[in-house]
Amino acid sequence: MNENKRIPKALIVGGSIAGISCAHALLKAGWKVQILEKSTTPPTGSSTGAGLSLDPLSQSLIQSWLSDPHRLLHSTLPLTVDQNQATADGETTGRWILSRDESFNFRAALWADLHGLLYNELPPEIFLWGHHFLSFCKSEDDKASVKITARVLQTDEIIEIVGDLLVGADGCLSSVLQTFLPNSKLRYSGYCAWRGVLDFSKNEDSETIVGIRKAYPELGKCLYFDLGSATHIVLYELPKKKINWIWYINQPEPQLKGNSMTIRVQDEMVRKMHEQAEKIWVPEFVKIVKETKEPFINVICDRNPLEQIVWDNVVLVGDAAHPTTPHGLRSTNMSILDAAVLGKCLEKWGLENLQSALAEYQSIRLPVSSKQVLHSRYMGRLKQGLALPDREPFNLRVATPENCLELQQKNIPFFNDVPQLIDATRKSI
Repeated sequence: MNENKRIPKALIVGGSIAGISCAHALLKAGWKVQILEKSTTPPTGSSTGAGLSLDPLSQSLIQSWLSDPHRLLHSTLPLTVDQNQATADGETTGRWILSRDESFNFRAALWADLHGLLYNELPPEIFLWGHHFLSFCKSEDDKASVKITARVLQTDEIIEIVGDLLVGADGCLSSVLQTFLPNSKLRYSGYCAWRGVLDFSKNEDSETIVGIRKAYPELGKCLYFDLGSATHIVLYELPKKKINWIWYINQPEPQLKGNSMTIRVQDEMVRKMHEQAEKIWVPEFVKIVKETKEPFINVICDRNPLEQIVWDNVVLVGDAAHPTTPHGLRSTNMSILDAAVLGKCLEKWGLENLQSALAEYQSIRLPVSSKQVLHSRYMGRLKQGLALPDREPFNLRVATPENCLELQQKNIPFFNDVPQLIDATRKSI
């Protein structure tokens, strides 16, 4: 076989949404892929975990990767309204709308459901579960190749795998990034988030669910941002009778243990959180919080935008390239678009022009993701009442209508942008 005709191989480090999205995009581009993931088994799709919101472009891209595009609609719920409102001292009567966008066109999903949807469409043999990435280097036999060293967790065996491209999809604490930028650190936002998912499938008519639907009457189609004094919550419904909630709290940076942005919580921490919630939020929301099993705390961080996300035949995607705070709903959506653009660039240029393909990927994605990271950071500080550059902190009691419009999702840079490379080739679903 002619060298230029051989099928190239990509090694993807990380089997989360970014990694499996890359697998889909690269397989469609004609590449072979191998995914290394340190988790020993695929996620099980439990009712705990996190919710996420997919923008229209991500919906279209995911549907193009599925054998049955309608499966995405069946596993998500529409979010047609983006509403920011204010709650004063836990009083339902002391609430008012700050901004409302009825042209929102996102869909809500449970992280595990979306991961399962994408995972089940991939050949199982491309996954190496329980493989901990250690390092990589240029292959001695072929300097154009990359060789990965990994530890098999079950046996402690050290193995080596060779490919043409290394894709770092290993999250905000990326080991691949640390190889190039060992001093690059995450930036703490100034606040953490309590979050959880309440499964009410067995008690749809309970007092708690009836109450939350009365207090937030558009659950099922509305993305609610409820702002208090120097705090805010996010609330929306998920498929299969679940409610996703997030509560952001300003606090000093906590000390993290291990390689995770999640803090292990104890019963006493949960009890104090419940007490604090009662002082701030309406009783209907407090009941949701109290009935949620296994709430957890995320430390909210991002990173100042990088100057590059490509080094020779190594490329970063998703949170490895641009960890971001969650207020612009960008993390998952950026990961999916990274994957799609990378796939189209590789398909366009071919293995023989790999450097041109990666350069184009970087030129398309880096300017967009950099601006979105910084705007999401700004939105978080705005909604948390933190200091802002060149203006007073946001005060919901005296905010003008113009100030309130800044709270809307559609203000994020490139909100409706579709890269020409994608727009020219994607199918209408």
